[in-house]
Amino acid sequence: MTAPTPTWNVLFLCTGNSARSILAEALLRHLGGGRFVAYSAGSYPKGQVNPLALRLLEEQGLPTAGLRSKSWDEFAAPGAPAMDFVFIVCDQAAGEVCPIWPGHPITAHWGIPDPAAADGSEAERMLAFRRAFAQLERRIRLLLDLPIARLDPLALRHDLTAIGARADRDAAS
Repeated sequence: MTAPTPTWNVLFLCTGNSARSILAEALLRHLGGGRFVAYSAGSYPKGQVNPLALRLLEEQGLPTAGLRSKSWDEFAAPGAPAMDFVFIVCDQAAGEVCPIWPGHPITAHWGIPDPAAADGSEAERMLAFRRAFAQLERRIRLLLDLPIARLDPLALRHDLTAIGARADRDAAS
């Protein structure tokens, strides 16, 4: 009899929790194969998910039910699920003082340009969402390839931090 595969709780953080962190939550839920429970939140949530993020997820065949813009306070409160990992997907939130998370998760900064800040036509704005989605998908696939259960926390923190840099370099070449 083999030991059950662990399930990892992952929180994606952004300032507004309307685009990047929502995309990441939906992607990991889809790609994680039941190994991960994905959440997202924001330091100053917009209160609604960006309609272009929802449209892109639907175009990609990913479920959008239950996605909502919420505060990171929900995940720092008593009774919140203990996080194993916290990924900060925007540069602004990376500079903010984060709450103390139950479970003392491993954190990494995976900065992605904000597609919600893109200007131009709807097609140009949608292209910004597609680029953010592709970057997040590359990083999440690299996360999924890591032997998480076999790595010590220091090595794991190093690998998770390197994913953002490596994924960006690979995309540029």
